[in-house]
Amino acid sequence: MIKAVIFDLDNTLVDFMLLKERAIEAAIHSMIDAGLELTAEEANIKIHAIYNKEGIEYQQVFDMLFLDLYGKVNQKIVSAGIVAYRTAREAALKPYPKVFPTLIELIKMGMKLAVVSDAPSKEAWLRLSYINFHHLFDVVITYDEAREKKPSPAPFNMALEQLKLKPEECLMIGDWAERDMVGAKAVGMKTVFARYGDTFNTLHPGSDYDINSISELINIIKKENKL
Repeated sequence: MIKAVIFDLDNTLVDFMLLKERAIEAAIHSMIDAGLELTAEEANIKIHAIYNKEGIEYQQVFDMLFLDLYGKVNQKIVSAGIVAYRTAREAALKPYPKVFPTLIELIKMGMKLAVVSDAPSKEAWLRLSYINFHHLFDVVITYDEAREKKPSPAPFNMALEQLKLKPEECLMIGDWAERDMVGAKAVGMKTVFARYGDTFNTLHPGSDYDINSISELINIIKKENKL
């Protein structure tokens, strides 16, 4: 009997890569207008290199760009980039189609809802708050709580503990097979691969279910619970 659905956040509830690329593009153009002496292409390559090294959630990327280039930070230019980045991020931050009605329908079905994300706590809550989802979830586990990233069992077990449920009573949905599917299956959860958010062209996610729209979750729950 499935009693809860656990969601990955980025590329499962929201199109994280779309908002990231738009935010970076806006920041680069703003920094160039403020005096950054790079072409947009050069800046894009250098910023992505920093993210590849430090992680996609790295918060001092523009500072690092200037330290790498000049050995010191130009706060005027960096501040222009940060403001443009945040403005563009907010504009691009939207849930995937049918996410909101699906969450509401799951709640009506009596499901508990949770998020397990590798994002820092502040960033995860900001994203949920921007789209007014922060009040929909019973449990939110981020890297700051678990101190380990998926596929470690730590964040999954922490979610189970706070939900007060057994693994077989939970369904995990995510876009990253090696983290979301592997980690959830290892602790005994049923899994759903969010193919609509897949950025790796995954052929065989190893999940119990494979969906192209989040709305398919409703029929999966009905099937699992024989409704």
